[in-house]
Amino acid sequence: MAAHLELRALRVSQGGGVPLYAFFVRAEDILRIADISRMKRDEAGGLLGYQRGEVQHHVNEIVEYLNSENVLFPNAIILAMSSTVRFRQSRGPQVGDSSCEAGLLSIPLTSSGQRPAWIVDGQQRTLALMKSRRPDLLVPITAFVSDDFEVHRTQFLLVNKVKPLPSGLISELLPAVNTVLPASLSKNKIPSALCDILDKDPESPFCGLIIRETTDRKATSTAVVTDNSLIHVIRTSLNSVHGCLYQYRNVATGEIDVDGVRLTLNLFWQQVKATFPDAWGKDPKSSRLMGGVGIRAMGALMDRIMGSVSVSDPEAPGRINAALKPLEGRCAWTAGTWELLNNLQWKHLQNTPAHVNLLSNMLIRVCAGHA
Repeated sequence: MAAHLELRALRVSQGGGVPLYAFFVRAEDILRIADISRMKRDEAGGLLGYQRGEVQHHVNEIVEYLNSENVLFPNAIILAMSSTVRFRQSRGPQVGDSSCEAGLLSIPLTSSGQRPAWIVDGQQRTLALMKSRRPDLLVPITAFVSDDFEVHRTQFLLVNKVKPLPSGLISELLPAVNTVLPASLSKNKIPSALCDILDKDPESPFCGLIIRETTDRKATSTAVVTDNSLIHVIRTSLNSVHGCLYQYRNVATGEIDVDGVRLTLNLFWQQVKATFPDAWGKDPKSSRLMGGVGIRAMGALMDRIMGSVSVSDPEAPGRINAALKPLEGRCAWTAGTWELLNNLQWKHLQNTPAHVNLLSNMLIRVCAGHA
């Protein structure tokens, strides 16, 4: 018979059909029952997990506090537990609110393989507890039971919505979440999914160039474009009536013609690559075209040019190339100065709102023949 960890717990029903438990567990037992689900990609490119890596300095600060005297540790760690856990309600008269039941929670212990729970919030605190000199410290736990990994990811995003999680981690997780999200998160879901497509599509000029949270920078030296810059360009174009991608959005239903967006992006940026071959695919330190300022400014130009270009037109590549031609010899992506930007040194062009606007306006004026 498998070993179990039995804990006194309170069970609450919030009306959504997912049991919620509150209990205390010794610090050394947390990782006996729960795994940390690190975000990574499998061999097929599928997204696994949702947690970022260990933040060493943060963990060390918590360890220092835990090893001090008079420790107060009231912040609950949130776990997602599998349906293998069992709850037995205590006998006797009901005490307090009828929606809250006291009882014994039985959590199976495994000697190897997957544990019956996952840490949704509190991984840095858990790692600190493991390194501290307080293995017997009773730690408050809030846990819900669900075998649906979508629920785990969604709760992770919602819990961390107001915390300083890396924006890249949130962006890469969003396409893998299929439940309803707040507007502040859902606005990036489709643009982030399109980022995935652009990074994998062999017809895309961005194929293999996009940096995501799971990108191994040591093994993938070709990745030079941050996903946030592209997500911003795609989101802005989809949501603005003046954006070239707005036509692929059904305002009534919220549906997006993903293939139409993909073809438009590939068509425009292939010609950008052809216009500036010496600046394409380089690290942003060597080419401002591949940095946030270049991607966002060229994104603004894309909306101007592609608004009158049909992806089904066989002459479209030539028309885009002709529209970009006035920029030849006028852009200092990799060396020299920007003559039309008060002779700004190329390295001094930064990814700030002021410089993005300055560069966007200059590119649009040149292509319109006004500079």
